[in-house]
Amino acid sequence: MNSRLEKFRHRLEELDVVLISQATNRRYLTGFTGSAGFALISQEEAVLAVDFRYVEQARAESPDFEVVKIKGEFPEWFPQLISELGARDVGFESDHLTLTAYRLLVRAARRLPPKARPRLHPTSGLVESLRSIKTDEEIKLIEKAAEMADAAVEHTNAILEPGITEKKLAWELERFLREKDSERLPFEIIVASGPNAALPHAPSTDRTILQGEPVVIDLGARVKGYCSDITRTICLGEPNDALTRIYSIVQEAQRSALEKLRVGMGGGEAHQMAKEVIAQAGYGEAFGHGLGHGIGLDSHEKPRLGPKSTDILAEGMVFTLEPGIYLDGWGGVRIEDMVLLEQSGPRLLTHARGSGIQEAE
Repeated sequence: MNSRLEKFRHRLEELDVVLISQATNRRYLTGFTGSAGFALISQEEAVLAVDFRYVEQARAESPDFEVVKIKGEFPEWFPQLISELGARDVGFESDHLTLTAYRLLVRAARRLPPKARPRLHPTSGLVESLRSIKTDEEIKLIEKAAEMADAAVEHTNAILEPGITEKKLAWELERFLREKDSERLPFEIIVASGPNAALPHAPSTDRTILQGEPVVIDLGARVKGYCSDITRTICLGEPNDALTRIYSIVQEAQRSALEKLRVGMGGGEAHQMAKEVIAQAGYGEAFGHGLGHGIGLDSHEKPRLGPKSTDILAEGMVFTLEPGIYLDGWGGVRIEDMVLLEQSGPRLLTHARGSGIQEAE
């Protein structure tokens, strides 16, 4: 029996059926890894609707679901299927369905006679909140992905040399990860050096990495769909005093969060703990993003750790802690690690040391 499916059914409340359209949510509930399709879930029925390309794949990957072959847009298949399910109150994922798709869904519903016409209800976060608490099996896969990311960071020591460009270093790291059997990378690797490091999501360029400057490396791996995410700020040669000082501030901000994080804390409160360290050092305005984000089948998912987050941190959540300082024209420093929140506090899942900047024990 699909335990995820059963947990989801407890959340249906007054809804007869929920239409799952978002790809990762669909995969989480069904096991189906194809790129298109819809899951329709009621208390008694579980249907996976796919086009002809995916019928056999869906049958193999989703044994708990009845696989139905569909063709075309909502108006062409939704009325008959929803009628067969006898559903009057149908939920849909309002956070993910485009306006165009929603209009097609409304048009499809109106094709049924008034007495059989379903009422459409927007839902938000039904699956995402389930996904935020990881099972032991999920944690093992995330740990494997984290080990790959650690190894890639350590590999940097072997390939970082004078004259190497950001793009070259990024490519070597990607090749390393793929050769270590990572699936498709969760995101494009970031290698940002010198002034480019002032951009939190800088694209890797043809810029040559120079001695003594900050180099921000942000990468991740993927194992059976589950992602990892790690950032280290390194240096080729000896770091200057400014880099050493700013690095130590960011490191202290992360350490403060690690020491104080607890089950039941809000995502906004967690962010503020790290923010205060950076602000007290005079760089509050230079830390403009959130402290972290959940990670699992997506590289960014619930919970959010940021100034406006209302997420409550719970046992079994996996998320990043990534404080940073970014200074226009100079560069930036970010340190990102993944943690599993346990009842006793956060447990680090990433452990790689950086290169060229002294890290406190």
